[in-house]
Amino acid sequence: MTKTEYMKVLSKKLRRLPKEDYERAVEYFEEYFADAGPENEQKAIEDLGTPEEAARELIMDLAEENADKPPKTVKRGMRAIWIGILGICAAPIALPLALVFIILIACAFLVVFCVLLCIVIAGVSVAAGGIISAIAGAAVLFQSFADGLCNLGFGLGCFGAGLLFTYGSVLLFGWTVRKLSVFLGQITKGGRKK
Repeated sequence: MTKTEYMKVLSKKLRRLPKEDYERAVEYFEEYFADAGPENEQKAIEDLGTPEEAARELIMDLAEENADKPPKTVKRGMRAIWIGILGICAAPIALPLALVFIILIACAFLVVFCVLLCIVIAGVSVAAGGIISAIAGAAVLFQSFADGLCNLGFGLGCFGAGLLFTYGSVLLFGWTVRKLSVFLGQITKGGRKK
């Protein structure tokens, strides 16, 4: 068996160790072979024994060494318990604040929707007023030509302005709805972008 084959088998046997212990163990065996040199490679393998034996011995040594230390999982478990306790204590404050935040966002969306709806209604109203003024101008045209022509021109101008205003406000409404949906999506994702 060569050093490469030995290290390959040994690495597989040591995979269940924690990452830092695994890296230290592999480094130790690499240094061991480097100190022995290429000419004493077989002697080093004989001294270490089979990769299974070396891995078993190393794992047992690490187990004895770690038996004196408190396990890290208990520390993490206590941290999780403390976070849970803090979460429970913060719930009476956090839940109403979250509810207020959600209501404020909903109110902001409602206000934006109402403003945009008012702009659309104003555009439609100007166009409708223009139509009524044009009809009135056409009716008055035969009684007083100047007044009728003035009302007809004013009505057609208002109708055209109302159409442009309505079209622009509908485009603004669509753009705002898209931007608000993107904003709401970013809030629900926590601000992360894809």
